[in-house]
Amino acid sequence: MKRSQSCSCAKVRKKKSPYASGRAEQRSIFMTNMKKMIPTTLLMLAVCMSSFTQGYETLESEYRSNGSLMHGLLERPKQSLSQFSAVIYSGRKEIAYGIVVQETGYVITKASEVTESSDLKLRIGATQYEPVQIVATDPAWDVCLLKTDATGLKVVHFADNGQVEQGTWVVTNGATTRRERWPQLGIISANAREIRAEGGAVLGIEIKEEKSGLEIGEIPEKSGAYLAGLRKGDKIIKIADQKITKRDDVAEIMKDRRVGEKITVVYLRKDKQVTAEVELMGRADTFGAQQTRNDTMSGDYSKRRSGFPRVLQHDVQGNRATVGGPLLDLEGRCIGMNIARANRAESFAIPVEELRDVISRLLTQAMKNKADATVAPR
Repeated sequence: MKRSQSCSCAKVRKKKSPYASGRAEQRSIFMTNMKKMIPTTLLMLAVCMSSFTQGYETLESEYRSNGSLMHGLLERPKQSLSQFSAVIYSGRKEIAYGIVVQETGYVITKASEVTESSDLKLRIGATQYEPVQIVATDPAWDVCLLKTDATGLKVVHFADNGQVEQGTWVVTNGATTRRERWPQLGIISANAREIRAEGGAVLGIEIKEEKSGLEIGEIPEKSGAYLAGLRKGDKIIKIADQKITKRDDVAEIMKDRRVGEKITVVYLRKDKQVTAEVELMGRADTFGAQQTRNDTMSGDYSKRRSGFPRVLQHDVQGNRATVGGPLLDLEGRCIGMNIARANRAESFAIPVEELRDVISRLLTQAMKNKADATVAPR
C-alpha cells in the first residue's frame, strides 16, 4: 500500500504544467512573427529615409528660403523697409532701427537703446542724415521721437485693420547695407497681451526711516522720481494723496501700479513743501535686472523687455539692435513697431492702434517743447 502511494506521488511531480506549455508556445509564435516583421520594417525605414534625402537634395533653388519665389513674396515688405525704415547709428555702430513718421525728418525708435548714445546718425534708404536730436519721449512704451533736417521722406504706411491673429506671417528688418534693408520672415506666435514690468512699477527711490520721517536715500538719475525733481535728503509726506509714515505704506500704495502711470508725491526740502508728479518706471529698468540662466542662453536681448501695456509677440530672430523698426504684413503695411527682443524665441511689438496714439502724443509733445524753447527767456 505504501509503495503504491509513493509511485503515485512520483508521477504527479513529473507531470508538466499546462500554463508553462502555453507560455512557451506564445514565445515561439512571437519570435516567428518578429523575424517576419524586421525585414519589412527595415525596408520601409530605408524607403522613407531615401525619399527624405532625395527630396532634400533635389529641392529646386527657387523654392528655398533664399530662392526667387521667396524673394518675390517679400518684395513689397522689402520696398517698405527701404522707404520708411531707418537705421540708427551711434558713431559707426548700428544701435537700433526706426520708423519715419513725418516727411520733415521725424523718426520714432526704442528709447532705451538710444538715449544714452552720442553722435546719433540716421540712414534712410541710401542717404545718411546728421545731426539727430531726441525731441520727445514716452517712458510707458519706451519710445522716443528723433528729429533730423530732412524733407520729402516716405512716411510709414499703416495697415487699415489692426487685428492680427496668431499664426499670421510677419516681416521685420533683417540685415542692412548702405543701400538696402533685407527682410526677415516669421509669425505671430501668441495673442496680444500686456507684459507686466519685471519687479513691478517703482518711484525709483531708496527710503530710509528716520526719526524726522521718511527720507530719500539713493535715487538713480534715470528714475521717474529723479526726473520729477526729487533728490537725496528730501522727506516724503504723501504719495498719491495718502499720508505715509513707514516704508510698508509705500509698498501698499505701489503694489498694483503700472509702468507709465503718474502719481503725485508731496515732500519737504529744507522745510519747504513741494508737490511733484512722478511717472512710474519698471524696477528692472531703474535699478537693473538680475540675469537668469535663460537670459544667458538667450543671447543679446533688449535693455528693457517688460512693462508694456499691450504687445504682439512674434518669433523673428534678432538682437537688441534690430528693434525699433516696423513690423510688416506681406503687403508691406505696418502692423506694429518692434519694441523688445525678450529672449531667443520671443520678440515684442507695439500694435498699430496703440502705436498711432504714441506717435500722436510724441509729435504733440515735440511741438510743445519747440514752442516753449522759442518763447523761453535767454
